[in-house]
Amino acid sequence: MATFRIASRALPRASASLRASAVRSLAPLNRRQFSVTPSRFEIIKRYTEDHEWISYDTTTNIGTVGITNYAQEKLGEVVFIELPEVDSQIEADDSIGAVESVKSASDIMSPATGEVIEVNGALSEKPKLVNEDPEGEEGWIVKIKLGDGEAERLSEELMDEGGYEAYTQE
Repeated sequence: MATFRIASRALPRASASLRASAVRSLAPLNRRQFSVTPSRFEIIKRYTEDHEWISYDTTTNIGTVGITNYAQEKLGEVVFIELPEVDSQIEADDSIGAVESVKSASDIMSPATGEVIEVNGALSEKPKLVNEDPEGEEGWIVKIKLGDGEAERLSEELMDEGGYEAYTQE
């Protein structure tokens, strides 16, 4: 108690309104802000032999698909991208669209089975985003709600980053 009195004398006296706001700020925090329940999720990224990537959330089972940096370098400047329809059901290894460049055209093969829930509409107006950010926030192509068991299959059958890098060096 003596320590508290010494410390309180050392500090200047605050106005009543300032003391009241300080007390309110020290009030118990809303439990929703600081939950003690740990959230367990993991984002996993895998690569196909056809040079597509899929990054999927193990909690939501939503996967984001695009072409790899290696693929966009080989294609050259992308000038058009054909996108699948939202709500379409797709199977792994099916063509879900196409990428056309000044050099060539190539099908986009789905790495997973599921339902298309979103397409990157920005690619219709600016397909070059695939060249600028192929594996990032802007160059993705489609989002898929993964089918049952797909997350496990992707982890087992597709390559991780190290495996893909070795594959492209062969």
